[in-house]
Amino acid sequence: MQRVGRHGRQPPEGGPVENGVGQEPGTPEPPPAEAPAAPRAPRARPRLVFHTQLAHGSHTGRIEGFTNVKELYAKIAEVFDISPTEILFCTLNTHKVDMQKLLGGQIGLEDFIFAHVRGETKEVEVTKTEDALGLTITDNGAGYAFIKRIKEGSIINRLQTVCVGDSIEAINDHTIVGCRHYEVARMLRELPRAQPFTLRLVQPKKAFDMIGQRTRSSKSLGEGRVATGKETLRLRTQGLAVLEEGPSPSEEEAARRVDDLLESYMGIRDSELASTMVEAAKGSPGVAQLARGLDSVLGEFAFPPEFVAEVWAAVCHPKEGQE
Repeated sequence: MQRVGRHGRQPPEGGPVENGVGQEPGTPEPPPAEAPAAPRAPRARPRLVFHTQLAHGSHTGRIEGFTNVKELYAKIAEVFDISPTEILFCTLNTHKVDMQKLLGGQIGLEDFIFAHVRGETKEVEVTKTEDALGLTITDNGAGYAFIKRIKEGSIINRLQTVCVGDSIEAINDHTIVGCRHYEVARMLRELPRAQPFTLRLVQPKKAFDMIGQRTRSSKSLGEGRVATGKETLRLRTQGLAVLEEGPSPSEEEAARRVDDLLESYMGIRDSELASTMVEAAKGSPGVAQLARGLDSVLGEFAFPPEFVAEVWAAVCHPKEGQE
């Protein structure tokens, strides 16, 4: 005798059973529940490889994985088995002491890095007969301030032993290693007139004259390239390095004008600081807002009000012929 279900109907033999209830013959089987989507793997950061040499002569090394200037110096030092404190500064694409090619806050993806290391130490006695010595100071971002420019006809220009590229290690036996360039410039400005003082300088190690411009193989030119070659690795004072498009010609020109103002008002040159101030000025509707913005992030510089006004005018309202 055939048994029937609760509703007088027996599930068909071999038919699918869903939750204990038989399906009608021919009823499509419900689709299986979708599995949760697998999380996307994080996008891999591009592997940036740069090539480097010691400016006075060495083999070619490869460096990667740095996020700021101090880490960059540590990587270079590791390649050449020296201390990071031996490196005074770096230039891009030339082994010469060329202050127009200094490594600052940005490195192009195809740039070749030359590290200038400590050479001879020398002491120079200077008498300050004028308020200004004629020096422009910059620093390497890792504790060394050095001479970027010497003004023609100035006190320092008359001292043949002082050269562009010399690192200032001490003033009157007071070490300034670890000081920023604006602090060193302030110390020199505050020295009394007519009173001799001593500068202890360290010059970069010099190459022999027969050592010419280093060349890169076709292999090294291609390695480390990510995209157009116009991109740069931006080394920030705080935070991680970021890959970004290079500045536009107008932004480069604005940064150059601000760098000139830094030299005129403060006796320093700093392309990274100038670029930071250009970005701040572009986002400020007026001088007062720019002054507050700069004071909040760069208050240690104590920029005079007239300097801030000129920065804002140079960036937001350049004079005719400056574009």
